[in-house]
Amino acid sequence: MPREIIRVEPLSTWLEHWKAPTSAVTRHGDTIYVSGFPPFDPATGQVLDAQIEQQTQRVLEQLKLCVETAGSSLGQVLKCNVYCTSVDMFPVVNEIYAQFFGPQPPARIFINVPAWPGRFDIEIDCIAAL
Repeated sequence: MPREIIRVEPLSTWLEHWKAPTSAVTRHGDTIYVSGFPPFDPATGQVLDAQIEQQTQRVLEQLKLCVETAGSSLGQVLKCNVYCTSVDMFPVVNEIYAQFFGPQPPARIFINVPAWPGRFDIEIDCIAAL
């Protein structure tokens, strides 16, 4: 069974603008794999320069758009990987994350990363069932 690349607009176009060699979503069988994204400003496609609360909200909105475009939902997410530039942001990220995933969240890991080539602090990727 071949994999399928799923375009998610406007994210796929923004990735191309940044020359990022990745796809927004890849499907294989009944599973989708969603790439992590910086918090894009929805009005401009530029990376959002904001506090961690706004960045986390935006990244999770983008993740939701990806899973829904692929025909799934946040309720079908099996695993998330959260990458953040500071463990001090953990409580704030958790509070916003819980608003998206509710009382039965998926499996998750929180990974502290040193930095990205850009002024943002968080990315979240996931695997979801269809």
